[in-house]
Amino acid sequence: MGGLATVSPGPVAEVYPGKDVPLGEATLVRRVLPNLGRRLVGPWCFVDHYGPEDVSGRSGMQVPPHPHIGLQTVSWLLAGAVQHHDSLGSDAVVRPGQLGLMTSGAGIAHAEYSPEPHPDLLHGVQLWVALPDAARTESPRWEHHAELPVLTDAGGTATVILGDLAGTASPGTTFSPAVGAELAVAAGAAITVPLEPGFEHALLVLAGTAEAAGTPIVPGAMLYLGCGRAELRVSAVDGPARVLLIGGAPFEERIVMWWNFVARDNDEIVAARAAWNDRSGFGDVPGFDGYRLPAPALPPGRLRPGGSTR
Repeated sequence: MGGLATVSPGPVAEVYPGKDVPLGEATLVRRVLPNLGRRLVGPWCFVDHYGPEDVSGRSGMQVPPHPHIGLQTVSWLLAGAVQHHDSLGSDAVVRPGQLGLMTSGAGIAHAEYSPEPHPDLLHGVQLWVALPDAARTESPRWEHHAELPVLTDAGGTATVILGDLAGTASPGTTFSPAVGAELAVAAGAAITVPLEPGFEHALLVLAGTAEAAGTPIVPGAMLYLGCGRAELRVSAVDGPARVLLIGGAPFEERIVMWWNFVARDNDEIVAARAAWNDRSGFGDVPGFDGYRLPAPALPPGRLRPGGSTR
């Protein structure tokens, strides 16, 4: 994964379907990145979309403690609440419209679960950003931003989740040029957002149906737009729509992604897995009595840049 070979230097409109994947003990997600045709969009290397799901009378999200290296996790909710607990001692509840941002650096462990009591509906998206080599040894950190900048257009709004959009920056820490924004488009309306032409971009519909670049998109799929666009018009179809825009400068470094790790070669993955399973690294998440989700067996052969198994 990574490198410039698969980056479209000009505008395109390519639809990539996602796939259903179980997450933790009780949640089914639609994984739209990575997919068989595309592994990264700028530094964004992973996107899971879950819900909307009725979790009334149920445990909701239950993802036990697990480790990360080489990435940032971005938590974004449309409905519900998710509690974040990590090996630094951070303990926060992320709610709709708030940014939960965790930088793993060389290693961190965390758990995500629906707090008790929790709202009846759960709907959100979990994303990863690959860290460039210079930031991979950063100290791990957790950021919780309850207030984010919102841009207003005649057809709706754009909330800047991460990075910069139209000169307006999110308070979340970034290590590569990137953008992540939620576009809320009113029924029968359209919103036009300025883009950085040197970035590659993609869209994911979180709710409703939308159209962009002459292409309809529905939840569960990703529309890859390539590079070279100075602006983008997104229209809501058959009611209001909520659309996630992701993008960034093409990620030049080649990475290996396996389970919850983003690395540069097979040996890093092997070492991280061993440190997690033999408890020689990452630390424990308070409140779980030392319980850790065990790392799965490695696939046969060596993991190489250009592929991912998760």
